[in-house]
Amino acid sequence: MFHKALWSLEKHSRRGFRGYPLATVAFYGPDDHTATKVAVGIVSGEGAEANPLQRWFSEREDARADPGIARQIGEFIAAHAAKSLVLVDRIIGCPHEERIDYPEGTVCPQCPFWASRDRWSGQPLR
Repeated sequence: MFHKALWSLEKHSRRGFRGYPLATVAFYGPDDHTATKVAVGIVSGEGAEANPLQRWFSEREDARADPGIARQIGEFIAAHAAKSLVLVDRIIGCPHEERIDYPEGTVCPQCPFWASRDRWSGQPLR
């Protein structure tokens, strides 16, 4: 279920693949309930890396419910003329970045929730 602020993005994503450029929208948070970071990348073609990549952060409220962030995401996607949009339906991991916020190969000390969970399913690792 998407927050009201994201309805226009969700509608765009339901159109399916319509060619490149493709926008990807992913949510990150300290747990699987609150998104504090949104990352949007523009993929120019098959096999290409997302470039440019823009991030938005929200400490006050869930970033998915922030109309200002949703507006900025829409403007970013429009500015790069994305024909297709992929929007994740859940929070897919910690908002902190390996090698930047904590050492590579370790778990984030600020987000213990994700230490023993699969970031895609949210299920505990065995």
